[in-house]
Amino acid sequence: MSAMCARMPLMENQNTCDRRHFMKIGALAATAAALPAGARAAAPAAEHGLADLPYAYDALEPSIDTKTMEIHHSRHHAAYVNNMKSALEGHAGLASLSLLALQSVISSVEDPSLQTTLRNNAGGHWNHEFFWNIMTPPDRSGSPGDALGTAIHDTFGGMEEFKKAFAAAGAGRFGSGWAWLIVRDGKLKVTSTPNQDNPLMTGIVPEEETGTPILGIDVWEHAYYLHYQNRRGDYMDAWWNVVDWASVSACYDSAVS
Repeated sequence: MSAMCARMPLMENQNTCDRRHFMKIGALAATAAALPAGARAAAPAAEHGLADLPYAYDALEPSIDTKTMEIHHSRHHAAYVNNMKSALEGHAGLASLSLLALQSVISSVEDPSLQTTLRNNAGGHWNHEFFWNIMTPPDRSGSPGDALGTAIHDTFGGMEEFKKAFAAAGAGRFGSGWAWLIVRDGKLKVTSTPNQDNPLMTGIVPEEETGTPILGIDVWEHAYYLHYQNRRGDYMDAWWNVVDWASVSACYDSAVS
């Protein structure tokens, strides 16, 4: 499944932005390239593996260093995938859902241990697929499209004001978690979630913080500590250089269409 452009409420069908990012990954990942367009997104979560990144480990230098990218993807993300797949064994109903659909039903899992495991690992898998695909080498970062740019100006007063609000959400997340830009009721909103929660997790995340993610940053220490040590703010400042605004804008367009 492509991690991009989930909708709220969740839908099983593949949208335009999902297909765009399936092709983006498939061009570089041999396993994904072997699948027909959209097949990965439609596949049950239990069949998911760790997709290659849509760029080389060193492609986001100097904002995110090569070693961090390698460890983050090949060890941390891989662990979420493996743990999720193990947890789904023997749970045919859950295992038959797509990774996207799984996010919204975790709160209904009655076994507390299984719910926690899926919350951490199915959430971690979705979050990381999303994260990799809204980043790009710095020379391709670009700027928000017209519709998203207008929405950012109307909601926050401009790009700098938006970045300040987003930085505050990331800096204010105690311990580990994520900062997000979501579309909720057709409007932009900055929010954050702890650990590997995300705004798709209805029944877990407070209702007013649910929505369609169009941008997100991982503020777990493993995302930045090798290069930035405890300087989360410096990492977040540098991260803007590798945001793929074409992808974010496409997801915004999809979310409000």
